[in-house]
Amino acid sequence: MQTPAPIPNQRPPGTQPASAPASRPSPRPTRVTARAAKRMLARTALLAVLFALLASLITYAVDPLQFYHKPFGYKPVFSSEQRYQNPGLALHYDYDTIIIGTSMTENFLPSEVDKALGGKTLKLSIRGSTADEQYKIAQLAIKTGKVKRVLWGLDYFALKTGDQEAAGPFPDYLYDDNHWNDYRYLLNYSVYGQLFKGIFKQLEGTAPQSLEKLYNWNDSVLFGKRLVLADYRKAANEEAYFGLNEEPLDVIKDHFNAQVLSLVKANPDVDFIFYYPPYSVLREAVWSATNEERYRNQLAMDVWMFQQFNALPNAKVYDFQTAGDWTYNLDLYKDLSHHNQAVNTQIAEAIGKDDPRYRMTEANAQALSDELTEQVRTLTMTADGDPKIVQVFVGSGGEAAVAKEAEFSNRVIPGDGEVLVPAKEAAAALGATFDWNQEAKTLVMARGNTRITMQLNKAMAAVKDSGNIELSYPPTLAGGKTHVPLLQLAELLGYSVMPVQPNSWSLRYTLTAGAIGK
Repeated sequence: MQTPAPIPNQRPPGTQPASAPASRPSPRPTRVTARAAKRMLARTALLAVLFALLASLITYAVDPLQFYHKPFGYKPVFSSEQRYQNPGLALHYDYDTIIIGTSMTENFLPSEVDKALGGKTLKLSIRGSTADEQYKIAQLAIKTGKVKRVLWGLDYFALKTGDQEAAGPFPDYLYDDNHWNDYRYLLNYSVYGQLFKGIFKQLEGTAPQSLEKLYNWNDSVLFGKRLVLADYRKAANEEAYFGLNEEPLDVIKDHFNAQVLSLVKANPDVDFIFYYPPYSVLREAVWSATNEERYRNQLAMDVWMFQQFNALPNAKVYDFQTAGDWTYNLDLYKDLSHHNQAVNTQIAEAIGKDDPRYRMTEANAQALSDELTEQVRTLTMTADGDPKIVQVFVGSGGEAAVAKEAEFSNRVIPGDGEVLVPAKEAAAALGATFDWNQEAKTLVMARGNTRITMQLNKAMAAVKDSGNIELSYPPTLAGGKTHVPLLQLAELLGYSVMPVQPNSWSLRYTLTAGAIGK
């Protein structure tokens, strides 16, 4: 009998397993494999470079922001992103006058500026811009050698330290002389987004695609008193915290010196025309009420900046902040600050005529600042929501020249020919005694032998020796104070009232005392 053949991989009983063969090391890559990997990396890098070059060439040829050249054979499409679009405009378009500033300058029509000032104008406004950003675009334009004149709308807030995060990134690489960093434009796909957006708006007809209307928003917004008054009520409640971080005046002056004055000094052959924009008088009033430090700084800077400019032969300054024909007409504004295109045109015309009402000089610089202070101090609102200047002067013996202005913490114009003021302040101004009965809600004013008794919210008053007289407006409570009709009470207490209206936004009353009855 034959012994069976052993089954593969089986070992006889009682024997130990054989040692497992030692594991063999992995073969090392050959030189051929390493060279192949290097070649692959080199090809990838070359392809990346070629792709970048191709993308750069396409961007250079298309040039969405016209940074290198004007469009070839087709109508240009402009971006509304001013910080990106302006460099190309400054480098490649024809002009000798540039407009610099914030949104307050966007509604200038270059043709109207040409007509008023002469020359050929290019608008390089940047909404919400700081003086530093304005300096950069002005400097870029001046370096082209084309600029003979700069029209610069100078807002106080532009001199503050800007919130770049809120404004968006500023493309410094489009403004400097370093061509090595142009890759940030050539390889920036977002510029095509701006191009396509411009094309879409052009097709839609919702965005102007001409230099005449570029950045102009006059036809795309609503203007009117109702909108301004709504903004006024909102701002009065929301802007109180702004003063918590107001920068010192020295910081504001440093920004001015570095970002504005230095440019004027460095370019003596360029004429610089600066102007202070005409905000509505309600804008100034809100600043005064909610941020007194900012308001005082603005007034101080207005005069101080003029003094710096006045020492330079190539600079002029115009102040439109007290131009009451505009600042008291709320229908010209879309909010507390921004006026319509017609005002921009009139600003250009006033500058072109060198209108002495607005041109700042050594003789009137402080007076213009003081006038703005007076406009805010005397602000009075009508029942219809129109702002007015109201001044009341009280004198005696018919000598208006010696009349003194009466101070009131509040004034209201309820209708034609009357002014409501706090009752106690009215009595003091009229030289009358004042008595208030809290329980009966009655108040009594007396001067000499005349005694007037009134009741809150009642239009009938009892006048000693004359009986009951109907008041034009009853005593009413406003802002925690009882207000009374000043002019009617003045006449009842023996004063003559002489009204004068110097202009459409001003009312002046002179109250002259007669003899006091015994």
